[in-house]
Amino acid sequence: MALDTSVDRENRDQKSQKSSDCVNEKKLNETLDKSYSNGNLKKDVSQNGCSDNEVSKCISLKLVDRNDISQLNAKTSAKISTVIKDEALRSSITKNAVKKTKSNAKTKINKNFTAKNKENTKPNFPNGILVRNSDESEDDISAEKGELEANGKLCEKKDDQDVVFIQDVGFTIKIQSPGTEIFDIQVSSMELVQEIHQLLMDREDTCHRTCFSLQLDGNTLDNFAELKNVEGLKEGSVIKVVEESYTMREARIHVRHVRDLLKSLDPADAYNGVDCSSLAFLNAITQGDVLEKKKLRVDTIDCTPPEYIMPGNRDRPLLPLHPLSKDHKGPQCIKVLTTSGWNPPPGFRKMHGDLMYLYAITLEDKHFHITACTRGFYVNQSTEEQFDAKSSAPNHLSHSLIELLNQISPAFKRNFSSLQKKRTQRHPFERVATPYQLYSWASPYIDHTVDAIRAEDTFSSKLGYEEHIPGQTRDWNEELQTTRELPRKNLPERLLRERAIFKVHSDFVAAATRGAMAVIDGNVMAINPGDEAKMQMFIWNNIFFSFGFDVRDHYKDLGGDAAAFIAPKNDLQGVRVYNAVDLQGLYTLGTVVIDYRGYRVTAQSIIPGILEREQEQSVVYGSIDFGKTVITHEQYMILLSKAAQHLKILPHKVVNDKNEEIELCSSVECKGIIGNDGRHYILDLLRTFPPDVNFLKLEDEELSKDVQALGFPIQHKHKLCCLRQELIDAFVESKYVMFIKYAAAHLQQIGTRKCNYKEKIIISSENNKDYNENKAEEKVEIEKITTENMMEADEAKKIVESITDSITNGEKQELEESTKEIVRKAAQVVGSLKETEFDIRFNPDIFSPGVRHANPNSEAFKKEKQLVKNAADFLVVTQIPSYIRECLDHSISPMDGVTLVESLHTRGINVRYLGKIAKMLSSIKQLEYLFSISISELVTRAAKHIFVSYLQNTEMMSLASAVSHFLNCFLSSGPVPHPQTSMDDLQSKYAKRRNKRKGRINRLIAVDNNEWANLTPKTLWNQIKLEIKSYYDWDLASNNIEQTCAMYSLNRLSLLRSFCMKNGVQILLREYNFDAKNRLTFFEEDIINIFPIVKHINPKASDAFNFYTTGQNKIQHGYLKEGYELISEALNLLNNVYGAMHPEIAQCLRMLARLNYIMGDPAEAMSFQQKAVLMSERVNGIDHPSTIIEYSNISLILHAVGEYDLSLKFLESALSLNIRFYGSKSLKVAVSYHLIARTQSCMGDFRSALANEKETYAIYKQQLGEEHEKTKESSECLRHLTHQAVVLQKKMNEICTGKTGISLPPIQIQPPSMGNVLDMLNVINGILFVQISSQDIEHFKAEMEKQAKSVGLPEKIDFYGSIITRVVRTKYGDITGTIVTPNARYLDAVEVYRGIPYAAPPVGNLRFMPPVSGALWTGVKMADKFAPVCPQNLPNISNETSAMKKMSSGRIEFLKRLLPYLKNQSEDCLYLNIYAPTQVGTSLK
Repeated sequence: MALDTSVDRENRDQKSQKSSDCVNEKKLNETLDKSYSNGNLKKDVSQNGCSDNEVSKCISLKLVDRNDISQLNAKTSAKISTVIKDEALRSSITKNAVKKTKSNAKTKINKNFTAKNKENTKPNFPNGILVRNSDESEDDISAEKGELEANGKLCEKKDDQDVVFIQDVGFTIKIQSPGTEIFDIQVSSMELVQEIHQLLMDREDTCHRTCFSLQLDGNTLDNFAELKNVEGLKEGSVIKVVEESYTMREARIHVRHVRDLLKSLDPADAYNGVDCSSLAFLNAITQGDVLEKKKLRVDTIDCTPPEYIMPGNRDRPLLPLHPLSKDHKGPQCIKVLTTSGWNPPPGFRKMHGDLMYLYAITLEDKHFHITACTRGFYVNQSTEEQFDAKSSAPNHLSHSLIELLNQISPAFKRNFSSLQKKRTQRHPFERVATPYQLYSWASPYIDHTVDAIRAEDTFSSKLGYEEHIPGQTRDWNEELQTTRELPRKNLPERLLRERAIFKVHSDFVAAATRGAMAVIDGNVMAINPGDEAKMQMFIWNNIFFSFGFDVRDHYKDLGGDAAAFIAPKNDLQGVRVYNAVDLQGLYTLGTVVIDYRGYRVTAQSIIPGILEREQEQSVVYGSIDFGKTVITHEQYMILLSKAAQHLKILPHKVVNDKNEEIELCSSVECKGIIGNDGRHYILDLLRTFPPDVNFLKLEDEELSKDVQALGFPIQHKHKLCCLRQELIDAFVESKYVMFIKYAAAHLQQIGTRKCNYKEKIIISSENNKDYNENKAEEKVEIEKITTENMMEADEAKKIVESITDSITNGEKQELEESTKEIVRKAAQVVGSLKETEFDIRFNPDIFSPGVRHANPNSEAFKKEKQLVKNAADFLVVTQIPSYIRECLDHSISPMDGVTLVESLHTRGINVRYLGKIAKMLSSIKQLEYLFSISISELVTRAAKHIFVSYLQNTEMMSLASAVSHFLNCFLSSGPVPHPQTSMDDLQSKYAKRRNKRKGRINRLIAVDNNEWANLTPKTLWNQIKLEIKSYYDWDLASNNIEQTCAMYSLNRLSLLRSFCMKNGVQILLREYNFDAKNRLTFFEEDIINIFPIVKHINPKASDAFNFYTTGQNKIQHGYLKEGYELISEALNLLNNVYGAMHPEIAQCLRMLARLNYIMGDPAEAMSFQQKAVLMSERVNGIDHPSTIIEYSNISLILHAVGEYDLSLKFLESALSLNIRFYGSKSLKVAVSYHLIARTQSCMGDFRSALANEKETYAIYKQQLGEEHEKTKESSECLRHLTHQAVVLQKKMNEICTGKTGISLPPIQIQPPSMGNVLDMLNVINGILFVQISSQDIEHFKAEMEKQAKSVGLPEKIDFYGSIITRVVRTKYGDITGTIVTPNARYLDAVEVYRGIPYAAPPVGNLRFMPPVSGALWTGVKMADKFAPVCPQNLPNISNETSAMKKMSSGRIEFLKRLLPYLKNQSEDCLYLNIYAPTQVGTSLK
C-alpha cells in the first residue's frame, strides 16, 4: 500500500515531483497484489474494480494527486486505488516454492502464484531511483546497510548493477463517460490503466459503474499497462468509458458495490467489528473537515466546555465519548435491496441471458423484482408468489443498477445524490481499512437490516473457503514461509519481502480469528470428536486450533490448567523473538492466540505432513514429554546455535531416559520437525527465556538478601514464569558495561606505566590494589569504578575488545600475564561463563522440573544457576527502582492500564510484579496518580481471571444475563438480586431432552446449571482480594466497590472500560448510574456483544525504523531539515510495507506535523496533524491515550479566545498538579504561575496577578539567574502589573474621598496574541525552539562581518556565526580556527585552534608504542572542537563533604570547572589546543 504524503500540495510541478516519489510505491504495489488477484484476495477486482469496503480488503491503497477530484476531498484531492498487479511476487514465490518442493513432498502451491508473465519487475526506491540487477548472485551484494541509513537513496552498488533514474511525467487527459460531460484528470506516466479504472469507480458521478473498459482511439486499454507504454496517449487525449457485458461474477460484484455505496456512511460495521472498519470522530467534533472549516469559521465560537470536564468534577459520562452526528448514517435511499428467492435462474431463462434476480422495496413502499442480465438490469413481472421474468412495462434497461433505481424511485435518486456528496466529503483516512480489526467496547443499538450479501459472506466463511475461490482454501503455512524466503539483499527486495510478510500475516490473523470464534461457537467439527470437549482439536481453513487446557496431564508438574492457559502466550513470545532474529533456514509456525467467551484458543499454521504421522515419528529434535525422552539433530543444532547468539541462549546438555547426554541449544520443550517440504520447523517455544526464580519455590536455592527482603520467592500458580527478552538484553548490557569499565580501568594503568605517562594520569588509591585480593574486595572495587564513571563505555569497549581479541586469537604473545589476569578477573566479577572474555548466556532448562542435567555439581553449572538468579535479582533491585525514578522524573507518564503495562514491558518488567510496584508507589506522594492506575489494573486483571472461569460455566442462551449479573456484582452499589435467566421463558417438557442433545453436538457449551446466578457482590470481591494476593502479592484493603473507589481514588467508568477491553465485552452506549441503591446498573439488554481478544506478533518495517531513528537523532542534534527528510522517507517506506493505516504511520505523521510547525509551516503542520488524529482514532481507538494526546490543549484554546473565567479553572488545576508532580520550584510551575497571572490581569485582578507573577519571578531568579531572558521578562511583567495596580488604586482612593470629575481610567489589558498562545503551546508540549529565518541569519552574518572589518579581523564567518581565523599551514595540512573574545575589558580577542592532531592515534598496533607521525590531510581542516583527552580516573567530588577530607575547597572548585572538559576520554588523545594573539592575514607558515 502506498500513501502520497503530499496530497495537499496544489502546485502541478510539486505534484509531478511527488508522483515520481510514488513510482516506487506503485512498483511495489505490483509485486504483492497480483499474487492474490485470482485466489488470495477476499475481493477480486482485477477486472471491474470493487466497492469501498472491498478497498479495505484489497492490498493496494494509493492517495494520488488529481486535478479535478474536489468531490472526494475538497482540499486533499485524494484517490483510493485498489490495484491487483503483482507479477514479481507471484514469480518469486513460485520460484522459491519450487526450490523447496521435493520428490516426496506434498506441498500445495496455489495456482494463484502462477505468474501472468515472466517479467520480474522490481519495486523502486521511494525517491524515484530504481536498482536493476543483471544476473546478480548473493555474493554480488556487499554494500553496508549503514549506507541506507545515511541517505536512503542508493542501495548496494556493483559493476553489474545499473542505477536508473526514472523520469516521471505528469499530464492531463480527458474522460468521456456515458451520461456525463467530459472532464479532466491528471495522471502520471508511471501509473497503470487500472488506477484510472478505480478512480472512476470512486468518483461521485461515475461511481455507479463497475463493468466497463477504457478505450483510446477505439483500442481497449490493458488494465495492467503503464500509461507511458500506451501508444498514442498524450496530453489532452480523450479516453472513452465503454460499457461491457456482464457475467455472473461481474453482476455479483456490481451488486456488492452498490450495497457498499448505500452503507458507506453507516458506522454499523465499525461497531460490529467487521471488514476492518473502525470509528473516527474528528470531523464530527469539528463539524466538518478542519482544514476547510477554518477558512469559513467566524470569529465568535462557543468554546464553553461541558461541566463534566471541568477540574474537580467526578462525573464521567459515557455518551460524549461517541459524538455521533444526527445524520451519521446518511440518508436512507431504499428500504430493502437483497437477492431474490427466485435465484438461480432456471435453464430456459439462462438462454435469455438472465444472471441473477434481486428484490427491492423503495421508500415509496413499492415492491420490485429486478433481473440482472448480460446487458444490464431491468424490472421483471415476478411477484412474491409467482415467477415471471419477462420485462415489465415500461421497459427500463439500465447498464447500472443505480440508474435503474433512479428511474423507478424519485426518493432514491434524491437521497443517493445527497449520500454521494457526503461520502466524497469524508477524509480518505475515514474510509480506508485498518490492517487489524479494532473493536469498540461501547456501542449504540444498531438496527439489524436485511442484507443477503452479509448473510452470504457469513455462511460461506463458516465453511473455511475464500469468497472468490470456491472449493479452495489457502495454504497458510506455504504462504507464510515462502514470503520469508524472499530475497532481502537490497532495499527494494527488503521492502517487497516485508510487505509480503505483513500482508500474509494480517490475512492469517483475520482468518485465525474467524476460525477461533467458529470453533468456540460450535460451528466446526473436531478432528477427534470422541475425546472430551476440552481435549478436542480442530482444522478450519488450513489452520490448526487447540484449547488452552491441560490435556492428558501434560502440564501436571507445571501447574495444570493455569500453566496450560499461559503456555500459548509464552509460545507466542518465543515465536516473536525467533521471527525477529529472522534466521535463514529456520522456520516458525504462524501463531495467533485468541481469547473468546472465556476460552483460550491457539491457532497455528500446519506443517506439511504433520497430520500423516504420529508426533513421536515427526519430532527429530527436543522432547515431547518435558525432558524424559530427548533427542537432538545436527542441522537443528547448527541453526539454533546461530539464533542463540542473538537470544543469549547457552548450548547445554541434558540426560534422557536412557542416561544419554543430549546437547540442546534451546529448552527441552522446543521441538524440531522437518516437514514434507524439507523445511526445518521449531515449535513449542514456551521456555525460550530463562525462568523467573523470584516466582519459584526452589529447594536448596537461596535468593539474595535484597530480594528476600521484598518477600520473594513467591509461589505462583504455575511454573512457567519466564523473564522477558527486554530484561535479558538490559541485564547483559549492564554486565557488559561493568566488565569493560573494570577491565579498562586496569588496562589503562598498565598502559600508563609502559608509556611513562604517570604524571599525566591521576590514579585513585582504590585502583592500585594488588591483583591477588579476595573476591569480596574485588566486588567493592568494581562498584567504586562503576559509580565514578571514569570513562565512557564506548571508549572502554575499544580498549577491552582489542585486548580480548588478542588473547582469544593467540596473537601478540608479548602481552603481559597481568593483562590477561585483568580480563579474567573482570569476567569473574560479572559472572562470565568464560574466563578470557565476556560471555553471558542463559540455560533455559535451569530449574525446569523433570529435566536432568549433565554434571549438575560442576562449577560451570553453578555459574549458570547463579546467572539466572542474578538476572531475576537485577529485575527487582535495578529495573523496578529505575522505572519508578523515571516516573518521578516524568520521562514516562502512563495514562491508563494499557500504557502502564506497555511501559513495564519495554523495561523487561512482567505484570506479575505489579503488586510489588504498587507497594513502592503507595509511599510516594508525587506518584499518587500512578498508584491509582496500578490498583485499577490489579483489580480489573483479578476480575478478568475470575470472569474467564465464570463464562466457561455459562450456557450460551444465558450469556447476556450472566455478563450483566457479573458487572452488577463487580460495580454496582445496591443489592444484586438473583437474576432471572432467559431459559426460564423457554422451558418446555422437552427441555431436558434438548439440553442432552446440545451436549452431544457441542460439549464445549456448558449445560446451564445456573451456577453463575449464585454469584453475589460479597463473594466476588472476596475472590478478587484472594486473586490479587495469590497472583500479585498485594493486599487489597477494601471489601467492596465503594470502599475501593474511595480508598484508591478510582472511577467506576474507568474500571468498566478496562474490564470490557480486557474481556472483549461490548456494552450499550448509555449513561450508567453506579450509585443507585434500589435499581440495578446493568441489564441483559446492555450487553451488546462479546468480541475476541487477539494476540499476535507484529511484523516490522526494518528500513523504515532505521530511517526514523536516524531522523530522530538528527533532530536531537538540531538538524531539523535533514531529520524531516529522513522521517518523510520513513513515512514512504512505512506506506510501502504497511499500507495507509498503521500505528507507526500515525506516529510518523505526528512527528512530521510537529516538525512542520517548528519549521514555520503551520498549514502543512495542520494537514499532518489532522491525518495523525484520524489515523490514531482508526488504528488505536477513539479513547486510546495516543489519540487523547493528539487533541489540543483546552486551556490554551480557551485562553486564546478570551474565555478567562473558564481558563482560570483549568490553569489553577494545572498549577496544583504541577506543584504535586514536579515540586514547588520547577520551571513548569513558574510557567503555570505566569499563565495564571496573565489571565488574572486580563480580568482586571491585578493584586492576585501581582502575587502570582512574583512567584514566577522568584523561581526564574533562583533557577536561571537574574540575567536570563525569562527572568527579565518576568521582571518587566511585574513592573507593568505594579504600575497598573497603583494607577487603579489611586483613582479608586480619589473617588472614595469625594473628588468630583474623577473616573476610573481605562485598564490596559493586553489579551494574549496568537504568538503568545503558540509560545505557551511550545513550552507545555516540550517544543523549546526559537525560529530564525534564513534572512535573519544573513543579517547576522553581515553584521558580524561588519564588526570584524571595523577591528581589522578576517571577514570570514561560518554557518553558526563564529568568526573564522586565518589559514595556518602546517606540515600535516592547512588548519583554521575561530576567534574568541574573552569576557573581560582588558583582554583582546584570541585565535583558538582546538583539537589539532600532532601524532597518529595510539590504537591497534601503535598501542603502548612511542608516538609516530600522523597522516596528512587535504583541504583546510576546521579546528573548532576539543578532541578527547587521555583515559584517566577522575576524582569523585559528587559528595563534597567527603571530598573535602581529601582536598581543599579551592581544588574542588577548580575540579568543578575542569571535569566537564575531561569526560570525553579516549586512547585517541594526541591532540593540541593552541591559543594565539589575533593576527590579520590569510595564510601564514
